[in-house]
Amino acid sequence: MFVSFRGSTAKLLIWQWKASLSYVALGAVAIAADQYAHLAWLKMSTLPLAVIGGAVGIFVSFRTNSGYDRWWEGRKLWGRMVNTSRHFTTQTVMYIERSASGPAFASVAVALVMRQAAYVHALRCLLRSQDPFEDERFSACLPDADLDTLRGESNLTHALLQRQADIVADLGQRGVIDPFQLQSFDNSIRHLLDIQGGCERIKNTPFPPSYGFLATRLTQAYAVLLPLGIVDDLGWLALPITWLVCMGFTVMAEVGRTLETPFSMYWPALPLQNLSTTIEVNLRQRIGDTNLPTIPQPDKRGVLM
Repeated sequence: MFVSFRGSTAKLLIWQWKASLSYVALGAVAIAADQYAHLAWLKMSTLPLAVIGGAVGIFVSFRTNSGYDRWWEGRKLWGRMVNTSRHFTTQTVMYIERSASGPAFASVAVALVMRQAAYVHALRCLLRSQDPFEDERFSACLPDADLDTLRGESNLTHALLQRQADIVADLGQRGVIDPFQLQSFDNSIRHLLDIQGGCERIKNTPFPPSYGFLATRLTQAYAVLLPLGIVDDLGWLALPITWLVCMGFTVMAEVGRTLETPFSMYWPALPLQNLSTTIEVNLRQRIGDTNLPTIPQPDKRGVLM
């Protein structure tokens, strides 16, 4: 989901209040030791601080960039999911519903489209560690008989695509679709499996936790060292400067942390509910369905699920 921090520094401070207080405390202790204890040996040159600060910035930026890469890859995968689902539906309408005669084939086409919508909702639930069978949108796309058959599958989404492939292969054997059309369907299903595999790889490969630990500890150490190098020139003004620099590092690192899991329910995650419902509406309109669900919109907080 998305949420906006637009125009609210207070929200940002509340989000990172523990880090904010720790930097104030660490900076205050360092400055007090210099101002009141007169510990001259604690003072530092600004040159090593500049080098250390640059190193911390590079380390934090690497984590943020790596987290954004995971988030952006997830968004690209779901962009492909949108396009491939639409293409699969177009193939179904063109090759089966319009080309084949009789209501039986029309019902097969509708079932294929609805199962594709169910597949998208199932993948969304599994990526968010939710039970698809408890999800209203998933259950609404499949008949009860199919839901009972799918319970207990080790990979629900693969089972759904296997069912799609079985039906398409049967239509090919019966001559309803020609070999070229069968191959086109097969390519669409293969693309869906590739997308699913990419999403599962992101979800099941956590970002190394050592990056977050090191980023936090390095920033805390810098919060102690920085005021020791600038206190002579700035006095107690070194405290807000220290807080500002270290909070900048912290916010960058935390943004990277939140982007590492693009399929979670946390505020910067991808709006999978919106995407999957949009796909369902698009697909069902192609088969003439007018009883469509409402596509989720951002709430008053700016959150889009």
